[in-house]
Amino acid sequence: MTTQPLAPPRPKSPEAAAPRVLIAPITITPSKPLTPSHLKGLLWTDVMYRATRHLAPVTYRYSHTTYHPTEQTLGFWEFLDRTLGDTDYTHATETEIGAHYVTFRAQTQRPTAAALRPYADAAEHGWVHPASARILQLWAGHYRRLGLTDPGLTLHQPPGLSLEDALSHLDQAGMCLDLRRYGGPVHLDLTRHGLPLRKIVTPDGRPNYLACALRELIPLAPGFDEIVLLYDPELDPDYQLIERVLTRLGPTVHRVPVGRVPIDGHIRSARHGDWQHTHAAALLDAAGDHHSDDAVRLGMRLYFIALLGPGQQQSFRPDLLHQCLTRATRLLKAADTPAGDQLPALLQRHRKDHTHIDPYRLTSALLGKRRPAPPADLLTGVFL
Repeated sequence: MTTQPLAPPRPKSPEAAAPRVLIAPITITPSKPLTPSHLKGLLWTDVMYRATRHLAPVTYRYSHTTYHPTEQTLGFWEFLDRTLGDTDYTHATETEIGAHYVTFRAQTQRPTAAALRPYADAAEHGWVHPASARILQLWAGHYRRLGLTDPGLTLHQPPGLSLEDALSHLDQAGMCLDLRRYGGPVHLDLTRHGLPLRKIVTPDGRPNYLACALRELIPLAPGFDEIVLLYDPELDPDYQLIERVLTRLGPTVHRVPVGRVPIDGHIRSARHGDWQHTHAAALLDAAGDHHSDDAVRLGMRLYFIALLGPGQQQSFRPDLLHQCLTRATRLLKAADTPAGDQLPALLQRHRKDHTHIDPYRLTSALLGKRRPAPPADLLTGVFL
């Protein structure tokens, strides 16, 4: 096996065109309903992408294929086949499949590498378990109702490097501690930068999500001037590592943690269930009973981006969501003359020291009491 060394930083040409931007959020395992925390991250990413593309060439990379090889996904697939056998998921609901996922995550015994290997091999060639395929099909419907950009939910989008090639690249850069020959794991080694060792491959060859992310992002990084990583704040230590690896390849890397949404004051992982009536389908159905499609799209963004903000202090409140949906209806009726050629300049105000647009600054700007009516093309081009 031969690999090319990690590319050196690309020189920035003073006469170059607008910076090329890569927006790369962490994906959601297709095994459960979309929770308020998931919706917040998806809406945040969508507004960032759609606003930034008015100013610069931007790529939105969101590949479920990349993360299928993790034990979290493969283990769930193996669990379903082992416990339910040849089940037809064609008409299964998200909550039904999600209930099986909760049972799987509650188990203390982990599947063996041998049990997962057939699933890993199949996933590398584009196969998706019928349960996850059903989840992705349902999510695609939610994306349409929310006006979200579909980055290829149901497409086979493999990463640019195999696991071994990614590890070879890291090794050549002095960032890999591979102990497999001694029966140990593989670590991402950035200790010379003051960062701790991080295991990315188990002794029996199973990669975690960080290894999968590096398979995808290392070959992409040299083609961009700016990379924006959106992720759960609990993963900040790992994203500091990713930032260090990618920065060496040339681009400026921005880490954007997007806080979760507490339910009744508590932040809980989706692995525990408790979706009640707060998952995407339930929220969309309830909102759609009283508001237009455009009001639902704009109102959801006003609530999950502007009202909740980047942190995770505020619990989900249906009453405030309802207020945002009502406010969205008023904004749509008041929409003013299109900004036209002035739209990029309007969006520029919501940048800091980077090319990408800050969704919180842009969206919250719609809510001021004495704000002028928003231009119609701002709403249609970014929020609807």
